[in-house]
Amino acid sequence: MVRRSRRNRLGFTGLVLVSVVVAFFPRVPLSAQDDIRVQTTVGMTGKLDAVVLPGPELEPKPIADRKLPVILRIVQVYAHGTDFRYDFEYYGLEPGTFDLRDYLKRKDGQPLAGVPPLKVKVNAVLPPGQVEPHKQTIDPGPKVGGYRTLVIAFFVVWGLGLLIILAWFLRPFFVRKALGVSIKPQSLADRLKPLVEGALAGKLSQAQLAELERALFAFWRKRLKLERAEPSQAIAAMRADAKAGPLLAELEDWLHRPGPARPADVGQLLAPYRELPADAVDLPSGGGA
Repeated sequence: MVRRSRRNRLGFTGLVLVSVVVAFFPRVPLSAQDDIRVQTTVGMTGKLDAVVLPGPELEPKPIADRKLPVILRIVQVYAHGTDFRYDFEYYGLEPGTFDLRDYLKRKDGQPLAGVPPLKVKVNAVLPPGQVEPHKQTIDPGPKVGGYRTLVIAFFVVWGLGLLIILAWFLRPFFVRKALGVSIKPQSLADRLKPLVEGALAGKLSQAQLAELERALFAFWRKRLKLERAEPSQAIAAMRADAKAGPLLAELEDWLHRPGPARPADVGQLLAPYRELPADAVDLPSGGGA
């Protein structure tokens, strides 16, 4: 009798423990048919702790589609012999029954062979048949002004101003081109002209005249290939040259003959220099641009 009483007590205690487990731990499978592990509602977090799964380590799939009904993450991973033990955390965005295997993959890229179902159920928040409210929409209102419009207007005004400035500076070029006037680069004659006219008018100093004479002597000596000749022979050869002689003779006269300069034809004196580039001679300061 004593043994039977003890057995009855143990059986009663076991029944109480099973009832407590069923009452306080609803995350155990609800039935053998669907094997649902956890139930939650839309937007609420669900957990599956200490789930042992065979095979290489798993990880969540990258979220390529933001409209997925379930968001899954792995909180912790533990080695469990040759397998792994996982703590999962998820939340559903839509009601329904979902298999968390659809959101997992192997780290080494192998298939999920041998992984048992991980079904969870997400219940709707509203009772069945209740109409959901319409999604809120924001009226954009009339598109007048705004930062983008202001920026576009600024760049339009800035571009117009730049075009006006460019047109102002390029106006002489287009006017000359329209009138058929050819624009040639400045020649050495153009740079010598103000110096020669200043010498004829007595406006150049002796130092300026002497510097101009030295510059022309150096130019013609090199041009006539007289670098190895004696200075006196080189000067005589330059004076006798049809192109170099006229202007050098006038310069010598302006430097060494007292009194006002005699009249001279500036155009004829500068004729040999019209086909020469403007920088062919290093002229003294004040000798034109």
